[in-house]
Amino acid sequence: MEQQSKDPLHGKTLEAILNALVVHIGWGEMGYRIRINCFLDNPSVNSSLKFLRKTPWARKKVEDLYIEYYKEMKQ
Repeated sequence: MEQQSKDPLHGKTLEAILNALVVHIGWGEMGYRIRINCFLDNPSVNSSLKFLRKTPWARKKVEDLYIEYYKEMKQ
């Protein structure tokens, strides 16, 4: 039997994570929780991906927010 990873980020691309968050909480709430301009000023997936791929601290915050969302959905 294959073991399932308990890591909610396992196998998820940054784009999939971002899209899930946009659907679940929206750009406005994301901009409120993570104060970066790509979420606040004319947000788009492409511009956000470009920024997040270059900025490790911002990517970490997005991944942490996704983990929080994932735990909420598992309950």
